[in-house]
Amino acid sequence: MKCFVFILLLTDLYIPDFAEHIMVTPPRTFLRLAAFALSLIAGGASSAHAQQSAETLHQRATAAMCSNCHGTEGRTVEGSAIPSLVGMPKDYMLLQMKAFKDGSRPATVMHQITKGLTDAQVNTIANYYANTKR
Repeated sequence: MKCFVFILLLTDLYIPDFAEHIMVTPPRTFLRLAAFALSLIAGGASSAHAQQSAETLHQRATAAMCSNCHGTEGRTVEGSAIPSLVGMPKDYMLLQMKAFKDGSRPATVMHQITKGLTDAQVNTIANYYANTKR
């Protein structure tokens, strides 16, 4: 619908009497205009995919702050004292992050890091690692 309104606005701005213009426009020019209109409509359909990709990218970027200690994609080096985050259940991770934040779980730096995160960020991180395959 947005694309249709946009096309109408364009036609009113550039071609005052659009209906008359269509009647006298050669078929080749009309086909170009129709192709342009279809490309605008198709662009609207791909915006939903772009929005989904942007959300996925945002989740990944938020979770990337954990990579300094927990490894790329939450995969630590084998034998590390630092736990791997990938595939960790969301509820468990949320519980641990809350414990770090309120100080009930001892840590070296996690209590400081979690205090700087909002609940939405913690939820995004937990969701990202829970949905990432091991």
